[in-house]
Amino acid sequence: MRLRRLAALVAVSLAALTACSGTGSGSGSAALRIMVPAAPGGGWDQTSRQAEAALKSLDSAPKVEVFNVPGAGGTIGLAQLAGEKGNGNMLMTMGLVMVGAIETNKSAVTLSQTTPIARLTEEYEMIVVPANSPYKTTADFVTAWKKDPPKLSIAGGSLGGTDHIVAGLMAEASGIDPKQVNYIAHSGGGEAVTAVLSGKASAAISGVGEFLEYVENGKLIPLAVTSAERIRGVDAPTLKEGGLDVVLTNWRGMVAPNGISDADKKKLTDIVTKMHASPAWKDTLAKNNWVDAFQAGPEFATYLQDQEKRVKGIISRMGIGS
Repeated sequence: MRLRRLAALVAVSLAALTACSGTGSGSGSAALRIMVPAAPGGGWDQTSRQAEAALKSLDSAPKVEVFNVPGAGGTIGLAQLAGEKGNGNMLMTMGLVMVGAIETNKSAVTLSQTTPIARLTEEYEMIVVPANSPYKTTADFVTAWKKDPPKLSIAGGSLGGTDHIVAGLMAEASGIDPKQVNYIAHSGGGEAVTAVLSGKASAAISGVGEFLEYVENGKLIPLAVTSAERIRGVDAPTLKEGGLDVVLTNWRGMVAPNGISDADKKKLTDIVTKMHASPAWKDTLAKNNWVDAFQAGPEFATYLQDQEKRVKGIISRMGIGS
């Protein structure tokens, strides 16, 4: 009798848990999963985890789980997202890096097979060297670089990503064949930091926010930033000041799987819009020197298409992936 009673209680409890957790793409109570298609420590990882914190600060906070699927400039994660067709409880953080990686890696899955939700931020890139580097300015670096381009290695994110494009544009502006750039690709900004700090790379390129901590504690020296004008609160000249006519803005946003319902698309867009309006997110923007570039729905979809065309042209001119 006791065993039957216990079994009945367990069955009721399991049924209640199932009802509360929810299953299927249309359930509003199911956890929202945010995929980071890169290793921990990089810009997409930072963006995703700051988004998680901002979402959890909301009055009607959803359950949020952030997980990493690194590799191939985000295209491995993109392929996994394609397998989640119709899942209305998933987002993937992505950006300009992925647009380039799709072209470079000849990815079978493209962003046309996703549902654009929102662009979140823009961020300028920073070029850094270790504190003991003989190069203290962009001019110092370029002088040595022109003498023997392959000798100076540059660490950054994935092949064909924003960091790689910056290195190629810098070479082009310096009169160096971009194909001679000794670029060491990593799956995340954290690995690029390790490479330059350990002396395995002469310099590193990544988002400003990823280097600030190391610049402030004196471990890295900023040669330049890729903005048209100096960035407030960042003690670094622009590449233009260093004699290189290069300006480039990175951006990050979120997409959902393809084939989700209109209701789920609206739900996800509303969630991200509320997150963007939260005080916690505004604090994150200020702390990381991220530019608020929020754009949702059809506007972001159009922007994404334009970026795909632009990046394809840049990569073609630089010979990346050819």
